[in-house]
Amino acid sequence: MAKWNPSPKVAIARDVAKKLGADRVVILYTTPTRQCVCISFGVTKSLCANAKHLGDRVYDAAIAFLVED
Repeated sequence: MAKWNPSPKVAIARDVAKKLGADRVVILYTTPTRQCVCISFGVTKSLCANAKHLGDRVYDAAIAFLVED
């Protein structure tokens, strides 16, 4: 199990992973002010690092898309 992260946003990702039976979760959302937010979670330290890496790539792509939009 990865080190416990008490962040409320990570708790959402952790809950989603549990409900979906997933070992990694990446959540990307935008706010009404066009702020882009990415949350990642993995059930082990290695999977968490992998989810973070994927989240970083998704976030970068989303920022590029939002700049074009």
